[in-house]
Order: sequence, then C-alpha cells, then structure tokens
Amino acid sequence: MDSEITEIQIACFQIGSDTYAVDIMRVKEIIRPQKLTALPKAPAFVEGVANLRGAVIPVIDLRKRFEMPPPDDGRNRCLLIVTLAGSTIGLAVDEVTEVITIPVANIKPPPQVTKEVDSAYLLGVCLVRDFLVMLLNPDLLLSVREAAELGTMNEMPSED
Repeated sequence: MDSEITEIQIACFQIGSDTYAVDIMRVKEIIRPQKLTALPKAPAFVEGVANLRGAVIPVIDLRKRFEMPPPDDGRNRCLLIVTLAGSTIGLAVDEVTEVITIPVANIKPPPQVTKEVDSAYLLGVCLVRDFLVMLLNPDLLLSVREAAELGTMNEMPSED
C-alpha cells in the first residue's frame, strides 16, 4: 500500500503584497483580532497574549517577526491559531485569503535570498495560478528559547 502524500491543503494569507501559507493541518482556527494583553519584556514581535476560550495564548505579529513595516490599516487583520512546538499560538497576518490544495511535487526549495523573509522560516515555495506562495514552517518561527518562554503562556489559567 502506497501511503505517500501527493498533495496538501494550505491556508494562504497576505502580509503586505506577498502571499504566504501554512499547512492547514497546523491551523486550529482563524479568528478576528481581539483584545491583547501586553507582555513586559517580551520580544518586539510578540504582540501580547489573548484569552481564547479560557486558554492564554501568545500572539506573534508576522510583520514584526519578518521586520516588515506596519500595515497601512488593520481592517482585514486576522489571527491564525496554529500549533507550534506543541503549543498553541496566534499569528497576526494582514488577511487570510483562501485554502487550496497543491501537489507536493510543485513545492520547490526556498530561495537562499528572499525579498523580506529569511528563507530559514520557509519550507518551500510554489507557484499557484500566477503568484508565488511561500510556505512557512511554523516550527522555525521561534528559536528554541523563544518557544520555551512563550510555551509557558499556554500553561497559565485565564482569569475570566
């Protein structure tokens, strides 16, 4: 029996004019931004923590993580709730656009130099219709130390 995966579903989202994606199996849900509580001494890319049905989750702004300028407006900003290193975190993105299925064979290795995002964060790139989609590896968005520090957020009970 051949169980090799030939295609995957990805959730596509925008950060600026660029399209990124993450494997849909990593996405728990997509929600509108909510009130965040700032974390003292947190890295600049950590927007704060949110209460998601009783669980306290850290929220990472991918624009800040990738050292991109702030958005012109936050109208369509949303949070992708994903699993990362055994924890649940929120990724703040400009807009979630679609979920699509792509052949695994179409995924190419990431270029060594990309315009704004360090290729270390990428699993690969693929051409979808007429635009390039950069596939993020959520596990590499945080260093081991950062993941450990933020992982303790999931263990905190909320006060609600």
